[in-house]
Amino acid sequence: MTKGRFITFEGIDGAGKTTHLDALEQAWKQAGHEVVRTREPGGTPLAEKLRGLFLHDAMDPLTEALLVFAARRDHIQTVIEPALARGAWVLCDRFTDATFAYQGGGRGFDQTVLGTLESWVQDGLQPDLTLLFDLDPAIAAARLSAARQPDRFEAQDQAFFERVRAAYLARQQAQPARFAVIHADQPQADVAAQIQTILSQKGLL
Repeated sequence: MTKGRFITFEGIDGAGKTTHLDALEQAWKQAGHEVVRTREPGGTPLAEKLRGLFLHDAMDPLTEALLVFAARRDHIQTVIEPALARGAWVLCDRFTDATFAYQGGGRGFDQTVLGTLESWVQDGLQPDLTLLFDLDPAIAAARLSAARQPDRFEAQDQAFFERVRAAYLARQQAQPARFAVIHADQPQADVAAQIQTILSQKGLL
């Protein structure tokens, strides 16, 4: 059986991932693939409970990191690896890059410790492709304010999101073969065209 594909969408809050996740999920299904769409933190009953704590309860950066990696471990073992093993295409809204961006960049937590947790929890698992929606935090904040009530991460100040964005871009620069940067400040149709071009070049459409 052919091993499945693992694609992740990343970016600061307000970058506009959801619309394009919806479109890609439908395109893959129409192409005849089994598609497993999921998210982090979350994706399993246990991980969704941990997500609620993570997004709404105050805690220090180490606790945040441990909580999100605990959720990720259950997610990988329960959903992601079984889906990939049976040939499904997994589409995930955030994965470990978000932890390096938000806890490592935004919170200033030790990247070496995050790297150790990544190694323990993932045992070498990485996405086949990560689409990084890059957007000026000021634009993202304006989009969010018009969309919904923020959680405790979305409510952080612009300086926090500047650090998150910088950490995302540093992660991309360290692993350029895995990442494709999407310029998310453009009109929705242009963003969709960027994604289509990248996926076609990678043989994923």
